[in-house]
Amino acid sequence: METSYLKTLELDKIIARAAEGCVCKEAREKLLALEPQCDPDEVRYALEQTDAINTLLIKNGSPRFGGVEGVSQLAARAVKGGVLSMGELLMVAGALRNFQNLTSWYGASEHDALPTDDLFYALAPQPGLEQQISSAILAPDAMADTASYTLNDLRKKIRATENSIRDRLESMVRNMDTSKYLQESVVSMRNGRYVVPVKSEYRGEVSGIIHDVSSTGATVFVEPQAVVEANARILQYRAQEAQEIERILVAFTAQVAAIEPQFQYSYKAMLDIDVLLAKARLALDLKAFKPAVRTDNSFSLIRARHPLIDPKKCVPVDIALGREYDSLIITGPNTGGKTVTLKTAGLLCAMAQCGFLIPADERSEICVFDEFLVDIGDEQSIEQSLSTFSGHMKKITGILELAMPHTLVLLDELGAGTDPAEGAALAVAIIEELRRRGVLLMATTHYAELKVFALETKGVVNASCEFDLETLRPTYKLSVGVPGKSNAFLISEKLGIPERVIEAAQQHLSAEDKRLDAVLGQLDDLKLQLKESQNEVEELKNEASHQLEAAQKKRDELIQQGENELEAARAKARALAQQVESQAYALTDELRQLQKDERMSTQQKAQRAREIAKKESEKLFMGTEVVHNPVKEFVPLKEVKVGQEVCIAELNQLATVMALPDKNGDVLVRAGIIKTKVPLKGLKQPEKLVKEKKPQTKAQQRYSRLTGDANRPNGRVERVQRTAKMECNLLGLTVDEALPEVDSFIDRAILNGQTVVYLIHGNGTGALRTAIHKHLRGNRMVKSFRLGRYGEGESGVTVVELK
Repeated sequence: METSYLKTLELDKIIARAAEGCVCKEAREKLLALEPQCDPDEVRYALEQTDAINTLLIKNGSPRFGGVEGVSQLAARAVKGGVLSMGELLMVAGALRNFQNLTSWYGASEHDALPTDDLFYALAPQPGLEQQISSAILAPDAMADTASYTLNDLRKKIRATENSIRDRLESMVRNMDTSKYLQESVVSMRNGRYVVPVKSEYRGEVSGIIHDVSSTGATVFVEPQAVVEANARILQYRAQEAQEIERILVAFTAQVAAIEPQFQYSYKAMLDIDVLLAKARLALDLKAFKPAVRTDNSFSLIRARHPLIDPKKCVPVDIALGREYDSLIITGPNTGGKTVTLKTAGLLCAMAQCGFLIPADERSEICVFDEFLVDIGDEQSIEQSLSTFSGHMKKITGILELAMPHTLVLLDELGAGTDPAEGAALAVAIIEELRRRGVLLMATTHYAELKVFALETKGVVNASCEFDLETLRPTYKLSVGVPGKSNAFLISEKLGIPERVIEAAQQHLSAEDKRLDAVLGQLDDLKLQLKESQNEVEELKNEASHQLEAAQKKRDELIQQGENELEAARAKARALAQQVESQAYALTDELRQLQKDERMSTQQKAQRAREIAKKESEKLFMGTEVVHNPVKEFVPLKEVKVGQEVCIAELNQLATVMALPDKNGDVLVRAGIIKTKVPLKGLKQPEKLVKEKKPQTKAQQRYSRLTGDANRPNGRVERVQRTAKMECNLLGLTVDEALPEVDSFIDRAILNGQTVVYLIHGNGTGALRTAIHKHLRGNRMVKSFRLGRYGEGESGVTVVELK
C-alpha cells in the first residue's frame, strides 16, 4: 500500500495520539509503525481484539503496568552466557511483574471466550523468580544483605571491623598525647582505608602508612599501624563480598536463561497487549465503536465524526458508497464541510483497517481497501515551478497509475485552477476513467457540468453540504441525492456587494446556467419539503414506538399476573400436600387407637372408620377450592423475628414465624398445623382491619354441618369458626419444647383479644397431653380447658378457654 496518501488523511496524527497511551517504548515504536491491513478477516480480528480490551477497560479499569525496555535482548544475552547486572535483573523482574498483573487483570471479571485469550494465555508469570529478584536487589547498585546467608555474614563482619577501627582511631583523636600531632580531629578514608590527618612536621611521630598528601603539603593522611591489619581484613571481606554478589548474579542469570523461550513469547504478547490497551484508551477518548467489516466493495458510516475535530463542534454525517452508487459528487459553498467529509470517510476506513475503533455509530460498516488515493489540498510549488492546477494534475497522474478495484479515491476541487469549461470536461473524463478501473470515488466540485453529469449518469450521485442562508453559516450536514448551490450571488449580496453588481453578474450567466440554477432552487425547495415530511414521519414513528412500548408493558404485566397466579396455585398445592401428610399421620394414629378399642364390635369399628374417612375427605375437598386471585401490590418485609405474626402474600394467609431466613432467604412459618418455607419477599404485615365475612362455598357449608356444635338449639351441631391464629401446632415437640411454646402462644392470644384457643398435641403415648394439662392448671390466664369434641380433633386437641 502506498502510505504517503495516508499522511494527507492525517492517519499519522491518530496513530501518534494513540501511541501516547503505550507504557513500553518498544510497544510505542510498534504502534507508530502500524499500517492498514488489507485482509478482511485480519481487520475483523484486529477490531474484535481492540473492542474486547475496550470492554475490559470499562469493567476492570486500567491494569497495573510498568514500562520496561530491551528486556528481550537481556534474556537472549543470558542464554549466551552473559551475566546480567543488578539493574538488568530488576528490569527482568519488572517484566515478570507485568505478566502477573496483566493475568490478574484479565481474570478480574467473568467473561466468555475473547479474541484476546491467546495473548493473555501466552503470559507466563514467574512469581517465585520475580519475588526473589525484587527482594534480593534493592536498586541497580544495591544488593540486599538478605540475598544470601554468606553475604549477610560478610557484611556483618565488615561492619564489626569498621566499628572497631573507628573506635581505635577516635580514641587516638581524643588522646591528649597524640591529638597535638593531628591537623584535624577527624577520621577519613583514602583508597578504601581509614586514615587520620597528621601535620606534615609530625609525620614521624605517628607510626603508620602514608596514603595521601594534601594539595598544600601541610597534611599527610596516615593509616596508623594499629589499624593496618584491620583495614586489610576489610579489603579482604570486600573482595569476598564482590565475589558473593557475582555468584548471586550468575545464579539469577541462569534462572532467567532457563525460562528464556517462554519469557520471549510472553514478552512479545505483553507488547501486543500494550498496543491494544493504547488503542482501547483512544477509543474511550473518542467514544468510538467497532464497525462491521464487509467482504464486498461498499461501506456505510452512520453519524461519523472526524476524530481530530472537537466533539462539541463536530457535526456527525452519514456517508455511504458502493451499494447503489460507486461515485459521489459533493457540491456546495466554500467552508461548507465538503473537504472534511472526504477526510472523514477516508480516515475512518483507514483507522478501522489499522484495528482502531471509529467515532461512528455501532451500526456502521466498512470494507477493506488495498489503496487510499487522495488529492486534498493545494499542491502549488514555487520551487518546482508548479501552479495549483499543475500540482493537482501531477497528483492525479499518480492516482491514475495506482487506481484499481478495492481502491478508495478522494479528490478535492477536481479540475479547479484552470479554464472552467476545460477543467469541467477534464474532471468528467477523469471520473469516467477511474470508474472504469472499478474504484470507489468521492469528489468535491463547484462545476455545474459535474452536477449535470451526476444527474445523468447511473452509479454517480450528487450530494451537497447544507448552508443556512439566513445566518450565512454552514450546517455541515450532508444531503445525498441533491446537488448543492454555491449561492455565490446571495452570499455576496448579504455581505454587502451592491445589488446592481449582482444583477449585472446574473445577466452574464448563460441560459443553461440560469435554467440549472432554477432547477437547483426547485430541488432545494423539494429538499425542505422532504425534510418536513421526514420530521413528521419521525414523530409518527416515535409515537408508534411509545404505543408499542406501552403494549409490551401491558403484555409483561399480564404474563407476570399469570405467573403469580400459577405460583399461588403451586404454593396452595404444596400446603395441601403437607396438610394431607400431617392428617394422614393423625388419621393413622386415630385408626390404630380404634383398632385397640376392645369395647367396640367389628361392625362399630368399621362404621367409625367410615365416619373418620368421610370427615377427612370433606376437609380435603374444602381445601382444594382454590381461587386464583392476582397478588396485589404490597410492601414486603425486610426482616422478621421468631414468633412474629405475618401474612403470606400469595395466599393472603396469616402465619407465625418459626425460624429466621436461611441462606436462600426462605423463612420457616406455620399456618395452622402446616409448616412451610416462604421467601422473605413473599411476606407482608398482616392487615389489622376486620373484613366482611365472605359467603361460604358449598364445601364449607357441608363442612360446617359436619363439624358444628351439639348445643345448637335446632339440634344441629354448631361451634366457633376456627382460624389459624387460634391454633398452636405442638406435634413432634418434646415436653420441654412444647411448654414454652404454649405459654408464648397463650400470651399472644390474650394480646389479640382471643378467648378460645386450640392446642394440637396428638395422641401418641399421651405424655405430651398430660404434661400440657398439668401445665394449664397452673396458668392464671386459663379459665378452663377440655379435650376436643368430634370434628375438633377429639383427644388429639385440647380446647382452652381464656379469661
